[in-house]
Amino acid sequence: MMERFRQPERFVAWLPFATLLQKEVLRFLRVSFQTLLAPIVTASLYLFVFGATLGERISVLEGFSYAQFVIPGLILMGVISNSFANTSSSLFISRYLGNIVDLLVTPISAPQFILAYTLAAMLRGLLVGTAVLIISTFFADLPWQHPAAALAMAALASFLFAQFGLVAAIHANTFDALSMFNNFLILPLIYLGGVFYPVSILPPFWEGLSRFNPLLYLIDGFRQAVLGVGDVPLHMAFLVSFLMAAILFAWAAFLIARGYKLRL
Repeated sequence: MMERFRQPERFVAWLPFATLLQKEVLRFLRVSFQTLLAPIVTASLYLFVFGATLGERISVLEGFSYAQFVIPGLILMGVISNSFANTSSSLFISRYLGNIVDLLVTPISAPQFILAYTLAAMLRGLLVGTAVLIISTFFADLPWQHPAAALAMAALASFLFAQFGLVAAIHANTFDALSMFNNFLILPLIYLGGVFYPVSILPPFWEGLSRFNPLLYLIDGFRQAVLGVGDVPLHMAFLVSFLMAAILFAWAAFLIARGYKLRL
């Protein structure tokens, strides 16, 4: 089977994908101070504030310290933010500089195009999340009730926001428009999605409103996989997250297959 896979025709068919994936990975590795170190330092400051200073004085979940509660949210916040940033910035800059044409003339299919950008974004998001996880061990021990589910949720979150980054990069016409997706949509939804507090402690109206926040299901699902408790059943968190990922993937595939705003 491996011999058939290594036939020249099959290799040539995937060569543009492998080249684009390599280019995307090297792109964020070459500026690792900005793409990897900066978000890790930011997360470390959050961990210091909520782990070493306030963590012992606040309790929002019975049986767990505040540091244990907030760490899963901070890990997933790093995964989400960096997966989105990777695809959105890379594709938008290619459009802005006009070198997207060089990609479109290569014999790469739309699924390969999406897959290359997505895998690079997922790698960056999961690298940042892993680094935050390692640093968090200095502040609190986590029980890791369902480690496979936690890994699956982190991978699903990075895939979802990689697709959203592609969609945002295609629709945005200026750097200001692109930054609005992050500053006025993603960050508010993250902060209101239960990173720093359980939505169950909110008044009934605000708790009900919070359940319309799609980020709640990602963050709470990951926390429940780590701690074993949460505000949303784990299967519902996966179901909602999977549906959002499928919708965004279909949206991105439709835009890229049509060449919407890509073919100048």
